[in-house]
Amino acid sequence: MTAKPHNTRQKQADRRARTRNALLEAAARGLSTYGYGNLVLERVAAEAGYTRGALYHLFANKEDLALAVVQWVEETWDAEVGRPAALVSDPVAALLAMARGHAVYCRRDVARVMRTLRVEFTGQDHPVGRALTRVFDRLLTDCADRIAAGRHNGTIPPGPPPHQTALAYLGTMEGLVSNLAGHAPYDVELADRAVRGVLGLPPAPTPSGPTTRPG
Repeated sequence: MTAKPHNTRQKQADRRARTRNALLEAAARGLSTYGYGNLVLERVAAEAGYTRGALYHLFANKEDLALAVVQWVEETWDAEVGRPAALVSDPVAALLAMARGHAVYCRRDVARVMRTLRVEFTGQDHPVGRALTRVFDRLLTDCADRIAAGRHNGTIPPGPPPHQTALAYLGTMEGLVSNLAGHAPYDVELADRAVRGVLGLPPAPTPSGPTTRPG
C-alpha cells in the first residue's frame, strides 16, 4: 500500500521532466531562429505541445527560460562533446576530437542557440549574457590549456600565445560548423581541416586506395 504514493510522485516527476525537456528544446529552436528579443513564449509552448500555463508553471519568465536553455545546451554539449574529448590524454587528439564532435552536435537545429545569443548580448550587462560568458570562458580556458600542453610536449608547433590561438580555434570551429550544419559528412571533415590549420598542424593523411588507370 505504501508504494502507491511513491509511484505517483515518480510518475509526476517523470512527467514534469518530459515537459521541461520539451519546452527547453522548443525554446532552444526558437532562440536559434528568432533570438532572445523576438522570442514569443506562447509560440514556444505551442511548438512543444503544451499550454502557456504549463510553461509558466516551470519558468518564471523569458529570462528564466533562456537561462535554463543555456544550462541545458551546456550540459548536453558537455555530455556529447566535452567529456568524451576530455578523456583523450593527448592534447592534439583532444582538440581534434572536440572539433569533430562539435560538428556532429551542430547537426541538430538547437545547437546554434549559443552563437545566436552571444551575438545578441555582446556588450550588454544581462544575466543571459553573463551566463554565456561563463560558459565560453570555461571552454576557452580548457582549450588554451590543451594548446599550451601541446606546445610543451612538441605536438603543436610554436605560434601565437595559447589564449589567442584558443580564441581562433573556437571562432573557426563555431563559425564553420554553424554554416555547414546538416552537411554531413563534410562538416566533420572540414572542421578537422580548419582547426588543424589554426593549430599549425599538417593536414590529416589521405587514405590510400587502389589506383585506377584509364582504360
